[in-house]
Amino acid sequence: MSKAIQLIRTLQIPFLVLSLLLLTAEAWALRPDRVYHQLPDSVGLAYTAADVQTADGYRLKTWRFEPAPAAARHATVVLAYQDFGNMGYYLHQVKALHRAGYHVITFDYRGFGQSADFPLNPAQLYYPEFAEDLRAVVHAARQLWPRQPLGVFALSMGTIPAATVAAGREVDFLVAEGFVADPQAMVRSVKQAKNKDVLLPATAAQYPALLPKIKCPMLVFAGSQDAFTPLADSRQLVAQGRRRELVEFAGGHLGGFEALSPQPLAYATFGDLYVARITGFLQARGFIRTS
Repeated sequence: MSKAIQLIRTLQIPFLVLSLLLLTAEAWALRPDRVYHQLPDSVGLAYTAADVQTADGYRLKTWRFEPAPAAARHATVVLAYQDFGNMGYYLHQVKALHRAGYHVITFDYRGFGQSADFPLNPAQLYYPEFAEDLRAVVHAARQLWPRQPLGVFALSMGTIPAATVAAGREVDFLVAEGFVADPQAMVRSVKQAKNKDVLLPATAAQYPALLPKIKCPMLVFAGSQDAFTPLADSRQLVAQGRRRELVEFAGGHLGGFEALSPQPLAYATFGDLYVARITGFLQARGFIRTS
């Protein structure tokens, strides 16, 4: 258990504060957590737990969330989180999406949470196999809700597998924050700012060439004070495609949900303005009907 979790539990700070702190935690390499410190029902979310099998034989744990029929947007969002924790750390993001009427699926990468064991080097930023994990979950979501548009909501490191899958035209839309446009540049930034050596897989050099292949609509959130996935990178990424949109906010890496909340520490409205931007983007492109 991390020192942050130990401290917050000792002080009995509400879990929403813990989520905000951990969401913006600068891991910059793999920091999986095998323990679910909070389950969906503890934040009022009904869910179904299920296993998904990857093409190369790994078992992934997933949680599925369905909105009330009267509130349903009839669109599916798969959450691909960062290099830290497990899917239990992102329940308040899920709750905001669910409250807005989206079908949501979360999953743990191999080696994270209760997914199958996988040898992880804690100095590495990501593994190419994470794209296979996301691909398997996207396929499972298509089978569950075949008539709905399906997209990925990706955070930081999760944008790498998300971009890989999107470049293969396997999703209908992509929403991202803390977009990693160049893993090698990010490694250099971490070394300069933190004097920390981060490793990359051999395929990382080819990753930037995938980005122009993403043809689906893309909504990118970017913080003005993000030193590791700079705002300039997101501006350039969005400018390269005609169906891409940028939402800039005042804040640092992965600070968008807090910045775009009517009251950042209020459970009932956390992330509502953020999700409203997602909804407006999808409505404008015909994925969901206006209400």
